[in-house]
Amino acid sequence: MSLMEVKRLRETTSLGINDCKKALEEAEGDFDKALQSLKKKGIQVAKKKGGRVASQGLIEAYVHFAGNLGAIVEVNCETDFVARTDIFKKFVKDIAMQVVAANPKYIKKQDIPQGELANLENVDVFVKESCLLEQTFIKNSSITIEEYLQDVIAQCGENILIKRFTHFSLGEG
Repeated sequence: MSLMEVKRLRETTSLGINDCKKALEEAEGDFDKALQSLKKKGIQVAKKKGGRVASQGLIEAYVHFAGNLGAIVEVNCETDFVARTDIFKKFVKDIAMQVVAANPKYIKKQDIPQGELANLENVDVFVKESCLLEQTFIKNSSITIEEYLQDVIAQCGENILIKRFTHFSLGEG
């Protein structure tokens, strides 16, 4: 295990040096195995934190450079301390940008009215396009918004919820 591999893993995951070093040691220096291990741990952390109350957070607005599209999002966390961190602020801004770019209708699949799903030919495609958490992240096409959220939860150590969003398009309404 080299220092360069620890640095690379840290840059990929944004986790601490000790976490990255430990993961590489457990994976016997295999970068891909260490990355997978850290992702699994992140999912476990997210599940454990899922039931905790998230009443702090941020509201973020994003307007596309042309001025014809915009979004406002509310993302909640457990403490104002986490709400002030750069990781959380970046996540909330990225979510606002995602809403502008991909125009989701719902946060998660469970939010879709059952009657709406009944009339569709391809439910899976509709869900991936219409549900924010199912969408491919516009800044990293190898992950979904749900995976990005789980990574941020693992890094912050708190429950984080995308509470609500509104998409604006000039001339709609």
